[in-house]
Amino acid sequence: MAPTPAYALIATDLDGTLLRGDDTVSDRSLAALARVARAGARHLVVTGRPAPRVRSLLAALGRTDLAVCGQGAQLYDAASGRLVWSVRLDRELAEAALGKIEAEVGQVHAAVDQDGVEGLTLIEPGYLMPRPTLPAVRVARRDDLWRAPISKVLLRHATLTDDELAAVARAAVGSLATVTMSGPGTVELQPHGVTKATGLALAAERLGVGPEQALAFGDMPNDIPMFDWAGHGVAMANAHPELKAVADEITRSNEDDGIAVVLEKIFPTG
Repeated sequence: MAPTPAYALIATDLDGTLLRGDDTVSDRSLAALARVARAGARHLVVTGRPAPRVRSLLAALGRTDLAVCGQGAQLYDAASGRLVWSVRLDRELAEAALGKIEAEVGQVHAAVDQDGVEGLTLIEPGYLMPRPTLPAVRVARRDDLWRAPISKVLLRHATLTDDELAAVARAAVGSLATVTMSGPGTVELQPHGVTKATGLALAAERLGVGPEQALAFGDMPNDIPMFDWAGHGVAMANAHPELKAVADEITRSNEDDGIAVVLEKIFPTG
């Protein structure tokens, strides 16, 4: 009988964690994830990217299982190509939240991720995509952002840092939405109470795995709820200080195979 793996579920963020800066996964990381599979454990992608922005990546990795997308607002089944669960951000609440933030800091530039597996990323005039490799459609005015159901809003400010903007947004928005910071230039509003942890917990329940059996990897403050939920949280060397402060362990950077370094110690080669 094969030995029981130390962890039954490996949850990895994508950008800044599993992915290198060119949006690829190293051969060493792929080999480490293959060890995970041979040991009988499951690998679950848990990302801020919406489902449409991960479909091609999951296909390239040969993945046909669940993925937590949109900061926990979407549970995507790669095998069927459909969302098995999703939560929308009320568009009136989103507009109200933007108004409260702009009352504090002046103009912000906004974008939205539409709900659904074919949803678009729409960006208003002045908004610059933090990752130019991700596709987006520019609209003429802010009102156009709300023309279809959305899962989240992305914010940028001309002079405030991400940390400053996130702090102001949390204070201004209150219970209208959850504020997260998921990467450089990426402050987001998502449905209130929705985090990577809520999405991961839902996926784990479907897989019959408890939090004590989960090992999580991440790099940004939006991964903090996931670390709080999982039995063990590993921050990348390139991680934000807020995440490092709550991590159980710190590994190498995403460019230096940090995930593989940890997994190779936990899972046997056979």
